[in-house]
Amino acid sequence: MGKDITESTNNTDLLCINTIRSLSMDAVQKANSGHPGAPMGLAPAAYTLWTRILKHNPANPGWFNRDRFILSGGHASMLLYSMLYLTGYDLSLDDIKNFRQWGSKTPGHPEYRHTPGVETTTGPLGQGFANGVGMAMAERHLAACYNTKDHEIIDHHTFVVCGDGDLMEGITSEASSLAGHLGLSKLICIYDDNKISIEGSTGLTFTEDVAARFKSYNWHVLKVEDGNNVDDVLKALKKAKAEKKKPSLIMLRTHIAYGSPNKQDSAEAHGAPLGEEEIRLTKKNLGCPPDSAFCVPDEAVLFCRKCLETGKKAESKWLRKFKSYKKEFPDLAAKLMDAINRKLPEGWDGGLPDFSSKDGAVATRSASGKVLNAIAGKVTSLMGGSADLAPSNNTIIKNSCDFQKDSYQGRNVRFGVREHAMGAILSGMALHRGIRPFGGTFLVFADYMRPSIRLAALMKIPVIYVFTHDSIAVGEDGPTHQPVEHVCSLRAIPGLTVIRPADANETKEAWCFAMKCMEGPIALILSRQNLPVIERTESNTANLLENGAYIISDSGSKPSLIIIATGSEVHISLEAAKSLTAKGVSVRVVSMPSWELFEKTSAEYKEKVLPSEISNRMAVEAGIPMGWERYTGGKGEIIGMTGFGASAPGGTLMKNYGFTADNIVQKAMKLLQL
Repeated sequence: MGKDITESTNNTDLLCINTIRSLSMDAVQKANSGHPGAPMGLAPAAYTLWTRILKHNPANPGWFNRDRFILSGGHASMLLYSMLYLTGYDLSLDDIKNFRQWGSKTPGHPEYRHTPGVETTTGPLGQGFANGVGMAMAERHLAACYNTKDHEIIDHHTFVVCGDGDLMEGITSEASSLAGHLGLSKLICIYDDNKISIEGSTGLTFTEDVAARFKSYNWHVLKVEDGNNVDDVLKALKKAKAEKKKPSLIMLRTHIAYGSPNKQDSAEAHGAPLGEEEIRLTKKNLGCPPDSAFCVPDEAVLFCRKCLETGKKAESKWLRKFKSYKKEFPDLAAKLMDAINRKLPEGWDGGLPDFSSKDGAVATRSASGKVLNAIAGKVTSLMGGSADLAPSNNTIIKNSCDFQKDSYQGRNVRFGVREHAMGAILSGMALHRGIRPFGGTFLVFADYMRPSIRLAALMKIPVIYVFTHDSIAVGEDGPTHQPVEHVCSLRAIPGLTVIRPADANETKEAWCFAMKCMEGPIALILSRQNLPVIERTESNTANLLENGAYIISDSGSKPSLIIIATGSEVHISLEAAKSLTAKGVSVRVVSMPSWELFEKTSAEYKEKVLPSEISNRMAVEAGIPMGWERYTGGKGEIIGMTGFGASAPGGTLMKNYGFTADNIVQKAMKLLQL
């Protein structure tokens, strides 16, 4: 252990690698918080990848045909920030010094949109790995759809760096299994095999044969026994790039906190500063100035920033290719650019199905499938599928084939029973751009996707979730499959727009809003059971859904009671309102498909829909009542679920749990003291 990493490593390489280590140690120490160990062990691999292999332009982080780099173990963020700074991205040494501080461009874990060059938000382990699978899927699909015989416009790799913790997470098993099945050969994962976790040796919990596991997933597995050997790392990366049939896993044996005399290969170096004295000893051991913090030799900067010139040349070469492509295939080029820029084609929302009460009751999941297909016929960037529930979720695009290793042009993604991976893969596809992703499952399984949904909301990316079978009306499958707390739970995620439409027409409007929404994910909450199509008038048209809530029925200019409902409970509330009106009660019914959209409207609009002077209010939703107090007030009545459901026909359950017009009427009369 010392400053000579390997005999094959030249002085410039060594200087750059140890600069990465030094920056990582110093930034963590100054912040008195962070993870120095992994960046120190991974420095040679990151340096080799970024300066020898990675196709990127630091001056234009958004160049579309760049390689994508994901640090799945986001706790090692100083590795990424060091590379961004050294290779010339818009990140300064002062930003490095401000690591983990208020207003900093270098937060504790990498954040998309926050730091130039960061491709995705990582930290929760395994998420970045699955994002990478989604990016690789997007690249293969776009290449299949837009490349021609003489014009390879889409051609880039996705590189993921992951650690032992990433591979322990179940999401990684789901995602790597699918990636191997799909033969995503442009996905390359560098596995930081340092054998240390927070609690100590990974041998405490993680003794599986990783190589055998990934080979069984149909991955190309390579081993580098010495993660400090730049030549061996480079050879492995080149072999992985040459692989044409399988994704690649490079198993890289590293040493956490490499160079630290007292903390190398120790759990102590994982998530805590090394300490000033240990840093001094480590720098001395590595041949760095021991008493100089944030020392960045000019030679290291000059060498690493050659990436600016090579990146500029790579992008310029691609732009020339694209210019030729555009000249020969103008329509195809325009279509690709619209997809990348998330521009919807002219007339995309024309010819959508109209639903009428004359046609009978329609489940909102069925209406969703019809609308989805109508939109997909015009928006060819719309792509997605289901976690093995496509026939139930109605998420099949009928005019397309499946996305498989022999048909990457297909838009129907068969995710298998992999909800968590599906959620993160959808995010990866959205982050890559060029794809407008959607994914479906039963609402009750949204919990399996929650970490991915949360990160999509944090990143403000336009992913559409299709959650069907939305209440106890699921019926005979019983309480294991009947969501009661899930809508409320999803509403608790900042930045996620939850929409529970009342009928087929609201479902159409929900899809239209979702397609136009480019800032943040949308969750569509849809029924299994058929629902009446509510007759509309000029004063209560369904396109008011974008306001989140609107008056759907009013029996007087100044109602004495307001009933607020969502989804399948709206038509029941309308029935109750008719009975109450017949009893002489003036009733207003408000359909509130989305709290989030309603909260974005003006104070004047809110007052118009829910006048503050009317205190007699009821909320009706087949879920837990939590949160409805904000709309009903302290004296209001909430008809909801206070426990789990049961196994019985859906109609029987709705009746026995009080979701009937008669029960609403009884509760209303009691509330009004009539």
